[in-house]
Amino acid sequence: MNALEFIAANPRQTVLDTLDITVVAADKDGVTLSMPVTPKVHQYTGILHGGVSVLLAETAAAIGSAFNTDLSKFTPVGIEINANHVRSISRGTVIATASPVYVGRQLSIWAIEIKDDRDRLISTSRCTMMHKPGSAIPA
Repeated sequence: MNALEFIAANPRQTVLDTLDITVVAADKDGVTLSMPVTPKVHQYTGILHGGVSVLLAETAAAIGSAFNTDLSKFTPVGIEINANHVRSISRGTVIATASPVYVGRQLSIWAIEIKDDRDRLISTSRCTMMHKPGSAIPA
């Protein structure tokens, strides 16, 4: 079972559903997610909350990491993330693109750019994922 099949087969409510995040493309070499920017992802000033950008970045890294490990033996978990927010956005769509910087047996490192629908950089992140021993697939 690959990561997308696992996500599709998981009937529980997840952050993907809660924030209307769509998996546009995903494989071991990269992940692209999209998310509408609506008031439910705004901070109190009416712009995209930086924490939501970080959540989107780590989600992209986690999906990519899942394609690079055996989910029957390992669970990808984020252990470090940093972000630089360079532009605000209050409406439209953001696109997160994650690319692997390093993929090893126990760790992977991902570079993630979040852009708006006019291809302007909103945020850039780097996320380290650990491939934690233990199946990600529920029994």
